Amino acid sequence: MAYGVKIAKGDAYKRAAKARRHIRIRKNISGTAERPRLVVTRSNRGITAQVIDDIKGHTLASASHLDASIRGGEGDKGAQAKKVGALVAERAKAAGVEAVVFDRGGNQYAGRIAALADAAREAGLKF
Repeated sequence: MAYGVKIAKGDAYKRAAKARRHIRIRKNISGTAERPRLVVTRSNRGITAQVIDDIKGHTLASASHLDASIRGGEGDKGAQAKKVGALVAERAKAAGVEAVVFDRGGNQYAGRIAALADAAREAGLKF
């Protein structure tokens, strides 16, 4: 099962492993008009989420840790991820989206990724 990512050592190995996971996930996940894809992008500093219709190639809703309502708020990065999840769910509902396909982007479903997903579910999005 070669995915076209070379094996390396140290931090490069971690990046290569994440790239392999991302390729493996994206082979099976695609967003449609009925169930767009909720993409989560995580960095060391923050988190971003987008709701994308892959057929049209349009972003229907998005939220980031840099949004004015979230930026500079109280709490750690986990609390920030919860706010981003609730905000993207609110914006997706306003755009007429009820259900999504969750794309964790090669990240493990734990910590901030799980916090964002749980907050989006609590706000009314169906996965």
